[in-house]
Amino acid sequence: MQPSIAQSTPTRSRFTQFWREYGWAYLFISVPVILFLLFTLYPVLSAFVMSFQEYGIMKSKWIGGANYSRLFTDDVFWKSMKNTAVFTLFTVPVNIIITFVLAYLIYQMKTKWQTFFKAALYLPSVASGVTLSLVWLAMFDPTSGGLFNRVLGLFGLEPVIWLGQSSTALFSLMLMTYLGSHGSGIILYLAAMGGIPKSLYEAADIDHASAWTQFSKITWPLLKPTTLYLLVTGVIMSFQVFISVYLMTQGGPNFATTTIAYLIYETAFVFYEFGLASAQSFVLAAVIIIISIIQFKYFSTDIEY
Repeated sequence: MQPSIAQSTPTRSRFTQFWREYGWAYLFISVPVILFLLFTLYPVLSAFVMSFQEYGIMKSKWIGGANYSRLFTDDVFWKSMKNTAVFTLFTVPVNIIITFVLAYLIYQMKTKWQTFFKAALYLPSVASGVTLSLVWLAMFDPTSGGLFNRVLGLFGLEPVIWLGQSSTALFSLMLMTYLGSHGSGIILYLAAMGGIPKSLYEAADIDHASAWTQFSKITWPLLKPTTLYLLVTGVIMSFQVFISVYLMTQGGPNFATTTIAYLIYETAFVFYEFGLASAQSFVLAAVIIIISIIQFKYFSTDIEY
């Protein structure tokens, strides 16, 4: 028995010393870890199990992959995926171009004007999505009192029911992103531009490089990491667009603005089919993951860090 006591004593002393040195660190780390396990990991796992069930408040029935089979044969689901893809395709690249142009123009200004425009353009990012949607809803008013219809009236054109017809409803939601939500991207681009060494441009001037050559060979390659970040996060956010759809169109008219995020909400909290909504959410997650992997694979090959 004596050797075992001698062996356990050093072990306990090492543990005691380790706890004295790092115990508080692990104690502080344990709080966010526990919160993550309770409010993120557990709900995700529960939703995954729920996607294979016909969920009921009192009792759930295991139905296997029936929810997935059902959603893949649902015309509304494919319509929502198409709307989400169109929204993403026509907003993310355009918004990145607009953000870059604005940032490039602001970067040429003096410091005080840079500060003014950064604050002015970032201000809409501080406002809630609900507030912005209500403002835009008033601007899209179908009567002549709406801002856009007033502008059309100046040219003698008839008022347009922007959110009430299939041909213009989705474009109206896209227009919201074109005219706003550039503030955070501008801040990132300006920070990246400020981090480019001035010596590179000085060397290019010595070699009599043109402005386009300096942009294409120095500025743009060194801004690719920022562009990739904005591309990935922009796609993720556009695939989850919900607030503007919920407050302005409710997915109409004729499902013209029904996105996959709004369809998930409607399935769960309007029709109370939580199992089907869980299946839809995991399909959405899989699509986002696949697209993100493709973006990193094909757009990060020649990025210079």
